[in-house]
Amino acid sequence: MNNQWNELKTETLFHSPEHSIASPYLARFEYPWQALSGLHDFILEIGKTLPKDEYEQRGESVWISKRATIAPTAAIDGPCVIIGPGASIRHCALIRENVIIGAGVNVGHCTGIKNSVLFDEVQVPHYNYVGDSILGYRSHLGASALTSNLKSDKTNVCILFGKEKVDTGRQKLGSMLGDYVEVGAGTILNPGTVIGEYSNIYPLVTVRGYVPPHHIFKVQDNVVKKESR
Repeated sequence: MNNQWNELKTETLFHSPEHSIASPYLARFEYPWQALSGLHDFILEIGKTLPKDEYEQRGESVWISKRATIAPTAAIDGPCVIIGPGASIRHCALIRENVIIGAGVNVGHCTGIKNSVLFDEVQVPHYNYVGDSILGYRSHLGASALTSNLKSDKTNVCILFGKEKVDTGRQKLGSMLGDYVEVGAGTILNPGTVIGEYSNIYPLVTVRGYVPPHHIFKVQDNVVKKESR
């Protein structure tokens, strides 16, 4: 890939390696979406090494911290799921295959997650969908915000980066969110959306392509840099 796409690289987007057990795995890849294909095997590999005094194995390949809170109506289908300490999986949430949920994460009512990594203290608390995505430390999706992960024509997802299109080689790809990203309620993140750390997305908008760190996305053609405090 083009060396000029540094802003899209794993090491650029995620600066909190201490806040995800997946960080050593993600660091193997130049671009974070490349890690999604092998997430299944990585979870199988690391799951067997998790401390038994902290994690309880449920089924063949689901590991849940004894300090996590799981609502009785939540569905953890798996396979290959890790849920960290202090995480809260609330009523009617659906956790599907190949998911790593970090410590202190809030997965709310009717939220669905599949083939994704959620760093520690991520908030997806109300009617959200997270598919084929990586959400950085303390990122937050407002109510009903979702990561769309499949184009209507089923072709490979490309990331719009300035005037270039970066072909990810993936038919399914949601969003890559840096640390402390705030996404407003009702917002749709189109397939291949990448948002740099500390950026804010207005509610009820549609986002496509790359949003730089420390910016405010108001609408597609109105993205402004945050004022220094």
